[in-house]
Amino acid sequence: MKISCRASSIKPSATLAITAKSKKLASEGKDVISFGAGEPDFDTPEYIKNAVKDALDRGHTKYTPVSGIDELKTAIGQKFLKDYNVRYDNNEILVSCGGKHALFNVFSALLDEGEEIIVPSPYWVSYTEIIKLSGGVPVIADTSSNRFKFTLEMLKKNLSPKSRGVIINSPSNPTGVLMDEKDIMEIADFVKSGKAGNDFYIISDDIYEKIIFDGKRFFNVLMSGRDMKNHTIAVNAVSKTYSMTGFRIGYTAAPKELISAMNSIQSQSTSNPTTFSQYGALAALKGGEDFTLNMRNEFEKRRDFMVDFLGKNVKSLKPVIPDGAFYLFVDISDVFKKSGERINSSSSFCDYLLEDYLVAAVPGAEFGNDNFIRLSFAASMDMIKKGLERIREAISWEK
Repeated sequence: MKISCRASSIKPSATLAITAKSKKLASEGKDVISFGAGEPDFDTPEYIKNAVKDALDRGHTKYTPVSGIDELKTAIGQKFLKDYNVRYDNNEILVSCGGKHALFNVFSALLDEGEEIIVPSPYWVSYTEIIKLSGGVPVIADTSSNRFKFTLEMLKKNLSPKSRGVIINSPSNPTGVLMDEKDIMEIADFVKSGKAGNDFYIISDDIYEKIIFDGKRFFNVLMSGRDMKNHTIAVNAVSKTYSMTGFRIGYTAAPKELISAMNSIQSQSTSNPTTFSQYGALAALKGGEDFTLNMRNEFEKRRDFMVDFLGKNVKSLKPVIPDGAFYLFVDISDVFKKSGERINSSSSFCDYLLEDYLVAAVPGAEFGNDNFIRLSFAASMDMIKKGLERIREAISWEK
């Protein structure tokens, strides 16, 4: 059967593939420990679930406007005003079927064939594929020389006449690293000056904004005081903040002309996001942050335990200490030197862990750096301890 060139060029999500493989092994009775999850392991708060049940009971099971219910868009606008001191009207907001769908709409509306988006590396696995699926070209900007922090100089180095934007994901998946505020301010000034091009945008993916450790603060380009609203496309979701990944509610705030174009695209793909999920998202945004704070604190404890364990017991694995999110990006380059021929890539190391020790991790090659693997700590402390002990056993030369 003939498949389109565009579809044939797209790789399936590695993180979802790892999760599916882990679940399949578990269904076969295997005792798999998965460090692959890209979602919180906490249950969705009861008040959110109750809001969905109430919405169903009240008959909210029909179509809504394509862009989402007005009450939810108003609540999203209030969030932007409260958190970033930036005002968005409802016609500058689009609610979509998750953050991934929001990004698909963004790039579909923004890019003509062959136009470019600058993607700092390491990057979330779906950025490059969504850009390609939208006819664009991902231009990879390696940040490894600067502790995985993207800078204005990196932006300038990768800029071309075809550039339409840059993705900023801080704290990022997979590293959990926060960009320095100074660098964000410099990028804001450069973009606002027009030196990047008059139709160049900062795509700010703020999905992990509420999961930040060590008392550090979230900072994005909208908070720069540079009046960046017309130069910014802000993408977010309720998925990570409120442990609502299955609800599939994301949103975009952007200039109304772009939102209008995205609305047209969405009208011909999914139409509105799931109606009763929207009422769950509305309850989440109105329900305060106690749940998120408790979840963040637990993630911080897990991060500290994993960093400490690896530092004391598995010297060949060197984690980047994350400022936020719920991942450890772990340098495995020493493993290549000491393990013999079997392990010579992040994929072969992950295969070794899963096949021989029933530990699932995600190869760093999928994020743009083959010297690393990603370990999610969105798992219980008991599972983390058990999994790390298996990893220690797997690194036999350290016994």
